[in-house]
Amino acid sequence: MNKWYVDVGPDSDTVISSRVRLARNFSKYPFPQRSRPEQQWSVINDTCEALFEGNPKLKESFELYTLKDVSPIERQVLVEKHLISKELAESSLVAAALISHDEQISIMFNEEDHLRIQCLASGLQLDKAFDICNYLDNLIAEKVDYAFNDTIGYLTSCPTNVGTGIRASLMLHLPALTMTGYIRSVLESCGKLGLAVRGLYGENTEAYGNMYQLSNQVTLGKSENDIVLSIKTIGYQIMEQERRLRTELLAKNSHKLEDRIMRSYGILRFARNLSSDEALQRLSDIKLGINLGLIQDLTEIDANEMILDIQPGNLQQYAGRTLKPEERDVVRAEYVRSRIEKKQCGNQKENHSVAGE
Repeated sequence: MNKWYVDVGPDSDTVISSRVRLARNFSKYPFPQRSRPEQQWSVINDTCEALFEGNPKLKESFELYTLKDVSPIERQVLVEKHLISKELAESSLVAAALISHDEQISIMFNEEDHLRIQCLASGLQLDKAFDICNYLDNLIAEKVDYAFNDTIGYLTSCPTNVGTGIRASLMLHLPALTMTGYIRSVLESCGKLGLAVRGLYGENTEAYGNMYQLSNQVTLGKSENDIVLSIKTIGYQIMEQERRLRTELLAKNSHKLEDRIMRSYGILRFARNLSSDEALQRLSDIKLGINLGLIQDLTEIDANEMILDIQPGNLQQYAGRTLKPEERDVVRAEYVRSRIEKKQCGNQKENHSVAGE
């Protein structure tokens, strides 16, 4: 089974992934920035006890990562897989994460709040992600008293998370909206509806590779189900616009679109030096070409894997050593070339095998 970050899920031509995250704090401990190290450890131990006591099968599905024991490159890999936040990776507190073996579920400890319970799924599967988060949240709540106010809801370090404490988000691939410039009106409309649109790694990041993260900004005054539904509804509208524009671009100016996609394919096949930004843009074109049926040699899973593997942490893990920025550009190009060549050789062998039958 593929991990969520490379798999193909429902509506994966436009929706790369779905994520639901719940922010929770324990009533008996100060918020992380004001708590003592022993209290931060207690948060971890109390949570693990609540989840796993009497539930050995669930315990077997998770591994606890104490970040001080994780190498800088491994921490960066976890960030690139969206399993932990950059803030947690750089935290000076007793930072840890409980991660499921399939890497679908991650519970971050002592980031901005005591707990960040999150579930990720490929494609448009917000309901599934919410159900899993809700199940884990209920298990913990049976044995732990959360910081909760009857009037406003869950209490959190940041006022923007007070209430339900939920963040629901979709990672969208929107090359046609970006190419045509219509993405600006989409961003403006989302802002008016109280939604945030950010880059690949959330707040304060750029939309590299035409990837945008759509999420709710308001957590107070709405139910969890209403928030999830609103993200799905707006997500569907954006998906329809993107698909319509892809069809129009292909119908009205197919040569120009095909030339762009094939140029990117050629550069990835033969380049000796690739920056992260250029590689993401070229792979975005490849994903579009795959979705439009213009590229047959590669699959969506191939493109998704390369998008992840060219990130700095994963690239250094691939190389087996720390790389300087200029070295990463060379290794990145080498990795992408070898990946495409290996896929092409596999396809040729398969075709020869079929022809010989």
